[in-house]
This record gives sequence, structure tokens and C-alpha cells, in this order.
Amino acid sequence: MHFTQYYLDCLSQASYLIGDETTGQAVIVDPRRDVSEYLDDAHSLGLQIVGVLNTHFHADFISGHLELAEQTGAWIGYGSEARTDFPVRHFADGERLSLGEVTLEVMHTPGHTPESISVLVYEHADDEIAYAVLTGDALFIGDVGRPDLLASIGFTAEELGSMLYDTVQRKLMSLPDEVRVFPAHGAGSACGKNLSTERQSTIGEQRRDNYACRPMSEEAFLALVTEGQPSAPEYFVFNATLNRQERPALDLDAQIPALTTEQVRETLAEGAVVHDARSNGDFAAAHLAGSINVPADGRMAETVGMVFSPQDRVVVIADDGGAQEVATRFARIGFDHVVGYVGDVEELFLSDPAAVSPASRLTVAAADEALDSVEGIQLVDLRNAGELAGGMIDGAVHIPLAELRRRMGELDPTRPVLTYCAGGWRSSVGASLLRANGFEDVSDLLGGYDAWRVAHGLGAAGCAATTPQQAAPATV
Repeated sequence: MHFTQYYLDCLSQASYLIGDETTGQAVIVDPRRDVSEYLDDAHSLGLQIVGVLNTHFHADFISGHLELAEQTGAWIGYGSEARTDFPVRHFADGERLSLGEVTLEVMHTPGHTPESISVLVYEHADDEIAYAVLTGDALFIGDVGRPDLLASIGFTAEELGSMLYDTVQRKLMSLPDEVRVFPAHGAGSACGKNLSTERQSTIGEQRRDNYACRPMSEEAFLALVTEGQPSAPEYFVFNATLNRQERPALDLDAQIPALTTEQVRETLAEGAVVHDARSNGDFAAAHLAGSINVPADGRMAETVGMVFSPQDRVVVIADDGGAQEVATRFARIGFDHVVGYVGDVEELFLSDPAAVSPASRLTVAAADEALDSVEGIQLVDLRNAGELAGGMIDGAVHIPLAELRRRMGELDPTRPVLTYCAGGWRSSVGASLLRANGFEDVSDLLGGYDAWRVAHGLGAAGCAATTPQQAAPATV
């Protein structure tokens, strides 16, 4: 058996190649959309990709099933509850797929979504114990898939939670302790709240260490797994819907063009927006007014899906050589309208200095002074709900970054704004989004709440927790 895990840090997403070296047949499980790596690896190993299995309709990225099918002629497989606009092979609960000696068995494991499956992997067809189980988003390392995402249209969180309880407590926990667990996501994904940085585990370890795998009632399980979940990015419903549909396959050889200064001006005049993928520090030093800063050094793809829309025509500003990777990350979430990148950033900035601005980033001391002396300042906490347990700065309004684009109307664009997150990365993103939407005076807190807490001598358990507040209605 050949077994490879591919892990994409930007989306905390795992996919898998499973092949039988005796027959040369292989399948890919949960592929991302840029599929060249799978094709290259299969070719070098002498394997033919005959099938693609998706564990469910993914919400956080566009699956590469159509791209792989176009390149290889492979069938596309889902569980029997999945309904798509393109031809698929449906697998019943308990159905086996032979690649030769290597055998896969599909388990129906609904709950995160109604059509979710897991895949048992056997090195030999007559093995009593599976080598591994690929759990998709049903079971993570340290967590389980959330049952409350809007992607599961037509089902309530309670209905899906009941399915997930049966999946985790009865089906997956009935597997032997030694079966290896390989999930579809790791730490950082918004598909759960407590995902580990580890990329594989065992059923035994999860039975012992995973809070949701310990014996409990269904009511207790549902309360635990729904509490403190991060806000889902707006693009999740878009992706979950698109993954059901026929769509154009991604051109694996496509390159976005370099744009001259004049072409950039013309494109922006036609309504395009600028994505500045440089670091927070470089953006703060100088940026094109109206641009949105989502650095490529972090969770860029998921964050792009929070602050841009799928229809936006986008011009990229990136560090040298980074623009094509930025465009690929946009494509991974189905944002296919990156029209080009700024070929010469310095020339663009020098050609119109009045259009170039610094971004205000305040130290803790400067922020404290501003909060004491600036009348009407709006303090915005961009962290997720689960991060508030350690406290928040007194007087802050809680608007998670994933909700800021649709909730910015709760803030007054004529009054000063100070944003903060845990460490300062998301606050720069949020501040740039507000500036791009007409807010006149926006700063963010360097080092975030972590720096504020240290500067004020508060340990993790000693923070002065305050109740999240609602923003006052805008007065303009």
C-alpha cells in the first residue's frame, strides 16, 4: 500500500493518496483544487488515479474532483446521501472498494453534514483491523466536526447534532483502539473549535483525550460541541453550494498577468479592488488607499473569504514572486476573478503619492492614552467567541472578523475606531477593511490582546472579563 497525506497549512486542510502498488490503482480523498501535486506524485510512483472520494461537500475550500476527473478520467465518489449536478458514484454504508490488495470501506458518518462519510483503509482485504480511518470532518484530533454550519441547508443544528452523536459515540468509537485517525482538517480551521496541531492519531487516543469522545448523553454532547464555535466565514455557504455543482475546471497552467501602472489605474477605475498580500508591517508603512491587507504569511485563503466577495475583481500587490501563489489561494476557495498583479509597486506608489497612505498601528501605551483622551473612540474586538473566556478590554464591542463585513454598519464611520485581536494579525486585516469602506480614522493594536494583557500585568486566569457589548447604531 502507498499512503500519502498532503497538508495545506493555509487552510489547515488534509487530503490523501491511497494506492495499491501491485495493481497500480489509486484514489485521492478530499483533494484541493490545484491538483498538480497529486498527478505528479502518482506518475512518479507508477500509479493511476482511478477514483476521487469526497467525504462531504466541503465548505472551506473547493474540492478538486472535477479537475482530477478531467485530467485522469477518474470516477467521483460520495456517500449515498449526496446529490450533485454532475455524475457521481454513490457508496452505500459498508460498501467496499478494491484497489487490489488494498481495500477501502465506506462508513456513513453524518452530523457535520448529512452526507458525510468516513473511509476505512485496509492494507489487505482480509485484515480484521483497518490500517486507518479517514474521518473527513466527522472526527478531528481533539475535536469533532461542528453541526451548526449554514452549509447544511434544510437541517437544524439539533438534527445534525443528533446524527453526529451517533456517528462519534457509537460508530467511530466502536472501532479498535489501534486504528489510525486521519482527519480532513487541523488546528486553525473554522470547521471546529479545538483542533490539534497533530496530523494523525488513533481511535484509542481520541477515546481517551478528545472531550467529545468520552461517554455522555446526547444532550450533553450537543451542548459541548456547539459552545464557543468560531463564526463561520461568509464564503462557506458559497463553497458548499459550488461543490455540489458542475463548474469550469481550474486551468492548472494559468498565470495572472503583471499590470502596468496605467493598467492598474484603469482596472481600479472599472471597479476592481486591491488585495495587498504583504506583511502587516509593510502595509502599515505605505499602502494604496482603499486596499485590503490580508498577508500571505498567515491563513490567507480563509481570511480572504471573510473580507472579499466571490464576485470581486481583484488586483494583487505581493512580495516579489508571490503573486501567482496568492492567485492560487484565491482559486482554492472559488474566488476566480484575480485579474492581475502590480508589476512595479514602487513605480505605482511614486506615480501618485497622494493615493498612498500609512496605516496607524498603536502600541499598548498609545492605545491606553487614546482610549482615555479621544472622545467617541470605538474599540472593536475581532476575536472569535471562544477567545473571550480570558477577558476583553473594557468598553470593547465584540464583532468577530468573519462578521465584520456584514456588521460594519453597526459602527459609525465618522468616529475613530481601534481594532484588536489576539496578536495583531487579524486586527490589521479588519482595520484595512474598515478604511476601504469609508471609515475615516482607524487604528489597530500592535500585539493585540496578548500584548495588552501582559502590559497590564494580567495572567491568563487573572484577566478582567467583561460582557461583550453590542455596537451602538450608526448616527450617520
